Amino acid sequence: MLPLRKLLAALPICALLLLAGSVAHAQELLAEVRVSTENVTISDPTIVTQMQNDIRTFLNNRAWTTQTYRPEERIRLKVFIGITGIPQNGTYNATMRLISTRPVYGTGYDTNVISVVDRSFNFNYSPQNPLDFSPNSFVSNLSSLLGYYAYIVIGLDRDTFARLGGTPYYELARNVVNYSAGQTQTNEADEGWRGTGSRERHFLLDNITDPQLEAFRTGLYAYYRQGMDVFIEKPEAARASVMTALTGVQKAALIRPGTLFARAFFDAKSDEIANIFRTSQDAQQKQQLVTMLTEVDPGNSAKYQTVLK
Repeated sequence: MLPLRKLLAALPICALLLLAGSVAHAQELLAEVRVSTENVTISDPTIVTQMQNDIRTFLNNRAWTTQTYRPEERIRLKVFIGITGIPQNGTYNATMRLISTRPVYGTGYDTNVISVVDRSFNFNYSPQNPLDFSPNSFVSNLSSLLGYYAYIVIGLDRDTFARLGGTPYYELARNVVNYSAGQTQTNEADEGWRGTGSRERHFLLDNITDPQLEAFRTGLYAYYRQGMDVFIEKPEAARASVMTALTGVQKAALIRPGTLFARAFFDAKSDEIANIFRTSQDAQQKQQLVTMLTEVDPGNSAKYQTVLK
């Protein structure tokens, strides 16, 4: 699986814009989608089933890049959408949680890359109208939201295989933010595109692409490609690379306390990090790790303390 992703061609953004939204033979994503209506009353449950199927088809059957992915190379992700309100027929308020994973080389283990929550968005949906998307212009808020996160997930995946390899896909995600923030279909106006309201979308991309926070992205390569992918053969070298990655994440997080990307990273990785270092024989390294992560990720400090036991 590694050679193809490592040797991805660096295409100009104009070429990606022309081809990224097309439906072709290079589907990159393998998404599981669940739509929940536990908090609302809906008269026709088949609409929810159709919505769930349409979203899954939209993510999985569309070619988001110009690269060819073999079936086993597709990026796995889980998408949980919770409908929180139905202001009128065909209009929905919702939240979304997205978790993307990546295989660890030479093992059957899939490791989380990011876990992010979009706390509030709204969209129009009709089973009679298939979801459509353009990388250059607004079609609908639901397709913009899904397209944005598709590019983010692909970009992060590329960053784990090649240093700063995801840059072209963050540019595509920025395109989606810009045209969605400026769209004039007022019944789908969404403050999340403008850096107000719940703000997750706007600030997540800002964090990822901010040059001052580049250590987040270089840390992904050190953590996964130089750490997790060699752990079976060289566990001590792998731990050293993971420590390097986490030190970079710490420095970036201290530049911008409360950074959304740091929160999304540790939401996805805290359990795994504790497991990586729990079996280390280097007591000094373990103490350094716990001290560092208790500072940068205090919400998970109890997990990190178990490393010392």
